[in-house]
Amino acid sequence: MLTITEAAISAFTASLTEREYSPATVAKYAHDARLLLAYAPEGIADKAKLVGFRAHLEQRGYSGASVNSILGTDNLFLAFPGSDWRLKYVRVQRKTFLPAEKELSQAEYERLVRAADAKGDERLALLTQTLCALGLRVSELRAVTVESLKTGEAHIQNKGKLRTILLPDALCRKLAAYCRRRGIVSGSVFVTRTGRPLDRSNVWKMLKKLAQAAKVLAKKAFPHNLRHLFARTHYDIVRLADILGHSSVDTTRIYTARSGKEERRQLGQLRLIL
Repeated sequence: MLTITEAAISAFTASLTEREYSPATVAKYAHDARLLLAYAPEGIADKAKLVGFRAHLEQRGYSGASVNSILGTDNLFLAFPGSDWRLKYVRVQRKTFLPAEKELSQAEYERLVRAADAKGDERLALLTQTLCALGLRVSELRAVTVESLKTGEAHIQNKGKLRTILLPDALCRKLAAYCRRRGIVSGSVFVTRTGRPLDRSNVWKMLKKLAQAAKVLAKKAFPHNLRHLFARTHYDIVRLADILGHSSVDTTRIYTARSGKEERRQLGQLRLIL
């Protein structure tokens, strides 16, 4: 009998924190482990019961990719107390394109920046450009510091890896001028009124409000979509994987997927239909 408890989940997430997983990742893993607990609060007596968890997720409407994400977390959770039980992933054919309603276009991105300028929100206009121009995760935004603007390099530590990204000169000049006007002399460039670095919740809410002013669908205006736009405009997938901090180019391919409309346009440009 495999017993799943809140105490076990707490111990699991504590171990992730010790291994320097980001707070957002730890919260996601805790959520996924609790899905398994809710499925089998009385415990798991045999492998058949465990296998049923995958079908349970599918019946609840999770996509194949979401199911696999949850199963990956729960396999890690099951291994934590030393169990040799594992869940097999759903076999999902990778899509080569994104639904058009999810793809943030270059024109929509520019509308977001112009809308922030029109509102007189210099911080938000520069924040949007910084995330997109550098392909950053929100958690990595704090690496853009006053000090980094002087060297043109930002050093990012994420998921146990340290990488250095180059800051374009034009962006450095804009951010340096912003810091002078705001009296920011050291540390993170993008901070709250109390001087704390902006977090995911702050940025998410600001972009959602900005989307309405920019006449961009709210479902497209989220921080990670700016990272995807950066990836789609980059020319070299191997170098792009290094810039984004991906261990595998397979992960980077997810970011470079375009909409079906764009895919059809590019196929038409191959001039193979006579």
